[in-house]
This record gives sequence, structure tokens and C-alpha cells, in this order.
Amino acid sequence: MSAITTKAPPGMIAAPSAFTGWRVVWAAFTVAVFGWGVGFYGPPVLLFAVHEARGWSIPLVSAAVTCHFLLGAVVVANLPAIHRRFGVPGVTRLGGVLSGAGVLGWALAAAPWQLFAATALSGAGWAMTGAAAINAMVSPWFIRRRPAALSTAYNGASVGGVVLSPLWVLLIATVGFPATAALVGITMAAVLWWLSSRYLAHGPAALGQQPDGEAAPAATETRPPPTAVPMPVRGLWRERRFLTLTLGSTLGLFAQVGLIAHLLSMLVAPLGAQRAGLVAGLMTVCAIIGRTGMGWVLRPGMNRRHAAAANYGLQLAGSLAMLASGGTDVALLLAGIALFGLGLGNATSLPPLIAQADFAPGDTARAVALITATGQAAYAFAPAGFGLLRAVDPALIFILAAGLQGLAAAALLAGQRRKTLGS
Repeated sequence: MSAITTKAPPGMIAAPSAFTGWRVVWAAFTVAVFGWGVGFYGPPVLLFAVHEARGWSIPLVSAAVTCHFLLGAVVVANLPAIHRRFGVPGVTRLGGVLSGAGVLGWALAAAPWQLFAATALSGAGWAMTGAAAINAMVSPWFIRRRPAALSTAYNGASVGGVVLSPLWVLLIATVGFPATAALVGITMAAVLWWLSSRYLAHGPAALGQQPDGEAAPAATETRPPPTAVPMPVRGLWRERRFLTLTLGSTLGLFAQVGLIAHLLSMLVAPLGAQRAGLVAGLMTVCAIIGRTGMGWVLRPGMNRRHAAAANYGLQLAGSLAMLASGGTDVALLLAGIALFGLGLGNATSLPPLIAQADFAPGDTARAVALITATGQAAYAFAPAGFGLLRAVDPALIFILAAGLQGLAAAALLAGQRRKTLGS
């Protein structure tokens, strides 16, 4: 049976009877699966594969991974302008193609300079399919229900890690590195091309729909807070709300990426290789549970900075529990990993939601892009920084993670709007 359509004004596409926003969410979920599976979780696998295939030193290939994230951060910072110029569907298509070409470049690089050239492609592709890109896909469709929508879409990031990380390893061992890179890259480019054309090509206005599927826009929900007025291009960097949100998000991501980079190898001694892998999977499951729960619990009017600070507090407790376990108390270690994992996914999904509440609509996309870019540029160095501390004393990485998460929570709370007399 064909879908019932309604007559649309000239220049507009006839609106389907069903609200399209949740289809867009699941399309963004799929983009996130590939984006994180290739652009975020892929480089550690590629690092090992390049080292094995070419015999190049680990520091050299590690520098390429850092370059991948740094170059991606430059693109993320300019993503709103790129979206305005070429459109979200066109940029998403390009992101899939660049990611595919980039990973193939990693596999075929015959000299270090070729490897670093490939990072420009893979880094740009990651930027166009990462956190800021997912926010740009979903946000036009939701206002009141944006927390639930974004949490659902961002869960694709965790699924990408669970599915594609072991798939990379399996395929490389089965068909070889170049064939695996070609297969994954072509699949990603094809799927993102189709999704962009099918679900991302038109916003709610073009389909005659309203955000959240409402019959009419709710003025009380769409109107920005009285203090959230549009700012000049450089005004964000002088705004306390933006600076504290960027600082908190960056500190939290640095702690997470740095700890995760070393945690699996540290779990092998007390748990064994097989159980360590299962525990890493448990952390990912906890991340999905925590992100989904937060998305559905948050309601309009709730203080999202308080929620984010509590989330970092949860991870702080998890870091201290892992420290207290001493690597031998398995029950305490697992409890710490579960607590840390519950807050893991919200580090990505909460900053855009805080930006939605703190800034005018015209500033939100730029704020999210700059926050994402700053965090990415910082966490590119997190594995190396945590590695230096681990070489001194492994316990120090848990202490550093806990301290950074505490500072992240404090930064977010410091950025709350000051109450005026009589308010």
C-alpha cells in the first residue's frame, strides 16, 4: 500500500503521513556505525596492520594516527560552513568516499609520506561522519525530544566499535590488509551515499513537517533562552558558557581516550586475554545503556550541565574503583569498569544538548563543531600522555583520569548562568 501524502505548497515535497525524523535518526545511527568504526576505532587496528605489513616503527605509525585526528579536527571546526556550502547530504557522501579512500591509502602506502597523505583523507572523512556531523543530521528534526533522538543516533558509535573493530581484525587475517581496506571503504561509501540520498536530502520544512512531529511549532520550546542571543563569529571564544563547556568536554574526552587506550592491555594480567576482551565489550554495553538512559530521562527544563557533571562524577567513581582494586580485586575492578562505561557514551551526546540549551539556534551548530574539534585535537595526544605516566606507575593513569573528570565536572558547573536578583 502506498503512503498517504498531503498536498504541499509549490516548491515543497509532499509530506508523508508518518513523521520522518526517526528515520533520519536511524540513518544517522548507521552513519555513526561507519564513522566511528572506521574513523575512530579503525586507526588503532590500522596502526598494528601497517606496522606488521611495512615494518615501520610504532612511533612513526602512531604519529600518523595523531595526524589523522588533528587534520580531522581542522575540518570539524569548519564543518558548519562546509555544510552551508555543500549541504549535509553532499558532505556526508563525500565523507564516506574520503574515508574509504583514506583507509585504502593506509593499506597501500609504500613510503611514510604516502601514509601521512592518506591521513588527510581519512581524517577529513572522520570529521564529516563524526559527532558534529551526526548532530547536524538530527537536530533540525527535534527540539523537545532531541536528547532521546541524539542518544539513539550516537549509539551507532558504540555499535561501530563492537562490530567493526573485530571485523577489521578478522578480515585482515582472512583476505589481507589491502583487500579489507577496499571492502570496508567501498561498503561505507556506498551505504552513506544511499542513506544521504534517501533520508538526509530534505529537512522537515521541505517535507511540510515540524520538529518532533508536532502539528505546529511550540513557541515556548523553540524560543531560545533570553540570555542566548546570537553572537559574532569570534564571540563564542569570549563567552564563559562556551569556554567552560569546551573545557569540560575536552578534559572528559582526554581522560576517556587516554584510559581506554591502555585499559585493555592492563586487564590481560588479572583476567586473561579472552576475559579482558569480554570486559571491554561489557564497557561498550554499559555505554549504550548509559547514553540511552540519559537521553530518555532528560526533559525540557532539566539542567543539562548538572546531568553532565553527574556523568563525570560517575566516571570519577569508576576510575577510583579501578585504582582501589589494585588489579587483583576482580569484583571491584568490574564495578569500576561498569561505572566508567555507563558515562562513556554521554561524553559525546551531552555537549550538543548543553549547547542547544545555552545558545541561540544560529550559534549552536558552530559551538558544537568547535567543541568537537577542540576535544579531538586534545585527545589525539591522550594515549601518548597516559602512556608516559603508565611507564612511571600504572596506578597514575587512574589518578589522572579521576582528576580530569573531576575538573571537567567543575568546569561545567562553573559555566551555569548566574542568577540575577529577583530571579
